[in-house]
Amino acid sequence: MNTEVLTAQREIINETDREMARLFEQRMEAVKRIALWKKEHGLPIQDAGREQEVIARNMAYIRDDELQGDYDLFIRNMLNCSRGYQRRLLKGIRAAYSGVEGAFAYIAAKRIFPEGEAVSCQDFAEAYRKVENGDCDVCVLPLENSYAGEVGQVTDLMFTGSLHVTGVYTLPVNHHLLGVPGAKAEDIRRVVSHPQALSQCGEYIRRHGLEAVQASNTARAAQAVMEKGDPATAAIASMETARLYGLDVLEKNINESGLNATRFAVFSRAENRTPLSGGTSFLLLFTVNHVAGALANAITVIGRHGFNMKALRSRPMKELPWQYYFFAEMEGDDRSEEGQQMMRELAEHCNVVKVAGRFSPEISLQEDEA
Repeated sequence: MNTEVLTAQREIINETDREMARLFEQRMEAVKRIALWKKEHGLPIQDAGREQEVIARNMAYIRDDELQGDYDLFIRNMLNCSRGYQRRLLKGIRAAYSGVEGAFAYIAAKRIFPEGEAVSCQDFAEAYRKVENGDCDVCVLPLENSYAGEVGQVTDLMFTGSLHVTGVYTLPVNHHLLGVPGAKAEDIRRVVSHPQALSQCGEYIRRHGLEAVQASNTARAAQAVMEKGDPATAAIASMETARLYGLDVLEKNINESGLNATRFAVFSRAENRTPLSGGTSFLLLFTVNHVAGALANAITVIGRHGFNMKALRSRPMKELPWQYYFFAEMEGDDRSEEGQQMMRELAEHCNVVKVAGRFSPEISLQEDEA
């Protein structure tokens, strides 16, 4: 290669780099607008389904098989860069939750919004109101637990409140034996935790002949154990709680069943109106007219339009004794032509019809043991 050819090729690279820098700024400006939209709608930064679509689509643009591996690395680095930029932009997001630091609601909020601030509230209603009045951007509240069932107070807030569910997440509930630094599992004589956690670890407690002491929640239990400093007293709580209060994990996963989990919803002031990746679910709340067969008619309408009800529950209406509203978790998109027709027909049988939120397939918030 002579000098003239080398110079020409370098100029091509320089021109390409200038164009790539311009396109990089253009891309990151779009990333910035998306970040602000996510903050408004209470959505986390990472959307794994969307990222896989981007990778697959971009890989199809590369015709040279020899460059496929290099371009895969390039586009993944670009996505990492975009996430990092969004995290810096969204660092100030405030997520309200009910409980104290280390409680499972706190853990869910921090796993969904690791870049944000988790704001402790006294109860579900306070967390909800903080978002309604603008003190917080989102709230993270439990919908149901695989052992204890639905959380009726949160369902009531969905029915009466103005917020929208924009995402649903499953938090596996893993209980660990936590002791003060230097404590040993064989020296533990009593355990402190929430009654539900004590029940779920009942076989372990009985097998080791331990005294069970109740606490208001698992985080309070961990805090009490650390403050007491007794090597014979342990807490039953999560890995995050151990790190938060400086406790040692003496034994992992002492709960009897590995199937225990809590589903959390993210509530935002803004409704999620965009197309969702990987399929859509929505939450439907309705009351029926006081005529024979009204509920059966409503269910028939839903089924006739091809929507699958994953769950159907009734709740008493607080202001109207002996009257009820219904909560349904639906698969499909209520904004489709079929969905809109279904909603119009439901209005013929129902006094109230309300879509409380839409979300993509739920994400599992796996425990970080690092």
